Amino acid sequence: MGDQTRLNGGSAQGAKLSATAGLFDPLADELMAIAHRLRGTVDGPVGASAAPLPSTPTHQARSTLALARTAYALRRKRAAIFGNADLFGEPAWDILLDLFIADGEGKSVSVSSACIGSAAPATTGLRWLGVLADEGLILREPDPEDHRRVLVRLTSKGKEGMQRFFEAVETGLHVPVPAPPAQPRARKQSRPA
Repeated sequence: MGDQTRLNGGSAQGAKLSATAGLFDPLADELMAIAHRLRGTVDGPVGASAAPLPSTPTHQARSTLALARTAYALRRKRAAIFGNADLFGEPAWDILLDLFIADGEGKSVSVSSACIGSAAPATTGLRWLGVLADEGLILREPDPEDHRRVLVRLTSKGKEGMQRFFEAVETGLHVPVPAPPAQPRARKQSRPA
């Protein structure tokens, strides 16, 4: 059996599985849209321990938030185009992006919503929430209005790290690319007459 046949699942079964997996892309996109809409129904942070609503964001804050939204959308688009989200799995980064965007919008995020935002199975999302908490990048806290729910948000360390990252990205995007050095011209050799 050739390498290409093995890569494709060895038969029509591989093609069938790929086609079936493609059917779930719209469902995944719809779940992400539902999660974002659900976050929109929360009237900002709840309780005294939640992050305060941002004041009028500066141009820099709006710009980094826009870059984060674009990065998150591009990750979803990339997975949809290639038809296999497992190829690009990076749940910790997806969670950080999701929490950074929610923070910028002044919205609360539940643990279950953060797991959905990770674009990974719930158990994987929960595991990565634990790792991010151990690293001091996120904080879990009870929802004071619904004791069955746990909220998750970026710590100041997590938020500062995300801001520094997107500021660096923005700076890198606006740095002019230097022209390649000019190649010295070969001198024409005069021929003796």
